[in-house]
Amino acid sequence: MKITLVGPGGAGKTTIGALLAARLDVPFVDLDRSFGSRAGDISEFIDRFGYDAYARENVDTYRAVLHAADRRSVVALSSGFMTHRWSVHPEYARLHRCIERSSTTFVLIPSLDREVCVAEIVRRQLGRPFARSAAREAAVIRERFPIYVGLRARKIETMRAPSSVVDELCAAIKSVAQSFSLNVPAQHDHRPVSADDTARIP
Repeated sequence: MKITLVGPGGAGKTTIGALLAARLDVPFVDLDRSFGSRAGDISEFIDRFGYDAYARENVDTYRAVLHAADRRSVVALSSGFMTHRWSVHPEYARLHRCIERSSTTFVLIPSLDREVCVAEIVRRQLGRPFARSAAREAAVIRERFPIYVGLRARKIETMRAPSSVVDELCAAIKSVAQSFSLNVPAQHDHRPVSADDTARIP
């Protein structure tokens, strides 16, 4: 099964995604890294071509990842992927719906309390070399917070040990896999989950 992690920058998608992939013994794909390999540094790309051009290229990068990635994999999306305008790419609305409705998509977010989430994201982001100002980081997460928590996918809070987050994800994934193996379809999953998937989840 393909597991998709979405959420703001600083939510832990890369760290937790890599740990989850290792636990499940499947490949891990980071969309930001895939973008970098395909089109270069994200900040430089945006400075040169603008955000809409970045968003279009990001969608094309995701489409390439879908085509190339192993069916069993963990994919961490870019922080803004689920917040693009519908019109930014002809395929974006369809891809957004598929991601949001999949039973193996998870929203990683520090806290479902907005102010706690904002404070934690700012704290984490300021420790990164490419961080914007604290005010700008706060403004971005405040704008995007309602989008993340409004997604239909299951929310996973990440202000705890990464191993604990991975445990919760594995339990949720195993539940989805078991529902398929018992011929009880999980709603809106766009990729089938086999009985073999259940056996692979610890």
